[in-house]
Amino acid sequence: MVQILIFLWLLGILLRVWRLARFFQLEGYDNARFLRWLVGKTSRYIRWRALIFVGVAWLISLVLNMVGQDTEAVYLLVWGIAGLWSMWSEPPKEVKQSFKVTQRAARLLVTAWALVVIVLIGAEVALLAALDVPERTQFAVITFVALALCHLSPLVLVLANLLMYPVEAGFRRMFYSRARQTLKRAGPVVIGITGSYGKTSTKEFLAHILRARYRVLATPKSYNTLMGVCLVINDDLKRDPAYDYFIVEMGAYVEGEIREICRLTEPQISIVTAVGPQHLERFGSIESTAKAKYEIIESLPADGVGVFNWDNHYVRVMYERGYPQTRLAISWENAQHATQLRFLARNLRESVNGLEFDVTDTLSGEESHFNTRLMGRHNITNILLATAVARHLDISLTEIAVRVASLEPAEHRLQVKTLPGGITVIDDAYSANPVGAHNVLDVLALHQQGRRVLITPGIVELGPLQTQENTKLGKHAAQVCTDIVLVGIEQTQPIQQGIREIGFDENHLFIFDTREEAIAWFNRALEPGDTVLFLNDLPDTYL
Repeated sequence: MVQILIFLWLLGILLRVWRLARFFQLEGYDNARFLRWLVGKTSRYIRWRALIFVGVAWLISLVLNMVGQDTEAVYLLVWGIAGLWSMWSEPPKEVKQSFKVTQRAARLLVTAWALVVIVLIGAEVALLAALDVPERTQFAVITFVALALCHLSPLVLVLANLLMYPVEAGFRRMFYSRARQTLKRAGPVVIGITGSYGKTSTKEFLAHILRARYRVLATPKSYNTLMGVCLVINDDLKRDPAYDYFIVEMGAYVEGEIREICRLTEPQISIVTAVGPQHLERFGSIESTAKAKYEIIESLPADGVGVFNWDNHYVRVMYERGYPQTRLAISWENAQHATQLRFLARNLRESVNGLEFDVTDTLSGEESHFNTRLMGRHNITNILLATAVARHLDISLTEIAVRVASLEPAEHRLQVKTLPGGITVIDDAYSANPVGAHNVLDVLALHQQGRRVLITPGIVELGPLQTQENTKLGKHAAQVCTDIVLVGIEQTQPIQQGIREIGFDENHLFIFDTREEAIAWFNRALEPGDTVLFLNDLPDTYL
């Protein structure tokens, strides 16, 4: 009978480990990040339902003992029901990114499950060795061991990850070595791009411009980690090595990560889009962020080319450090006061049809008028950075302007579309940073027909600046929007504060617990001619 109880608890614990593994994967298999997520909410590590049901089962067993009904079958029923109800988990509010059973995830799960099985079987063996232990005591001991193991399930994953570290390190070395050999054989010119934000859009814009003349491979979506870049090289570049240029997006959460990607790819041209408070809670300070991003410039050879966004203070400091000798700086916010820079944009005009501006190459004196369907002033920076590289590679401003006219936004990054019902949707749901968020609100303000609706959970990973920046976001939204829909009752408290400080009509403020509820409101409330902005979409780890 005890074996049946062990089996029931085992199934429940293995299921809990499986569910937790999804979050472990979302945190990049990083023990520290996973544990920070875990302690963020008490409900993630304390199973209140389990404690309550086991306590009830214990009281029932005492009563049964007192009335003489404490048979083995009755105990199995009581403790079995308690175990099943304890381990039954409520489904998550939303699942935006499902668990991918990759080879690494499978190895982690097998190791974690093996640890669970070993502990429970060890408890059973210990009980069998103690032959004089009453049956009701055996049921209670197994239950409390399983209950403890249930609560320690997150640590089981951490321990399994530590045990598998040598194996995973071996696989990483193998993938890295294979990618390095493949890249050397193919020999494309590598262009690296990093920044707190804007790097994916700049990558896509540059690839589009260069493809007018060259064969270009760019890392897809946001494949911007060392292993992600290795995957692209080992798959795409190995299959077709005849590329002229390889554009590599490089992301980082800590210092040294970009340096590792540069050690693999050895970029000849590097772009820094911006440095800001994005991921500040992981870097600790903007200065640490800037130091990490500068690794892409430090890794350039002496005859390499650095491309800088002079409008960003921290990137401007990088430019002024004087390395490498060939440095291309762009500006549009300070174009009237930065004539010593290489590429400038002036005479900006923004409308619901897109952006128009004039670009000047101050070295050659060449000028061209740029016209694009892209929205958002921050895209001027991204276009200018791509222009600087393309012009350095001997593509004329006139030819670049033709390619810019056909640019499309990166997926979920300020994509504007009109639904069949006549509602305009501005999709900026991929992520959000303070600069981009305010620029996108300005885009929403351009739509004067019908209601202007914002649907957002706010901006995250800003560390100590998060409350301040979200309060600013609320104030700006209150000045632009006719209706505001917030996703996350507690998460959006700073935005609510900013909205109320402006005196926004709270009859037009709607707060929901999940994105699905917000979408349901959108489907029933909006009418033809209305415009809705989807700003940011938090990952599952914030729910």
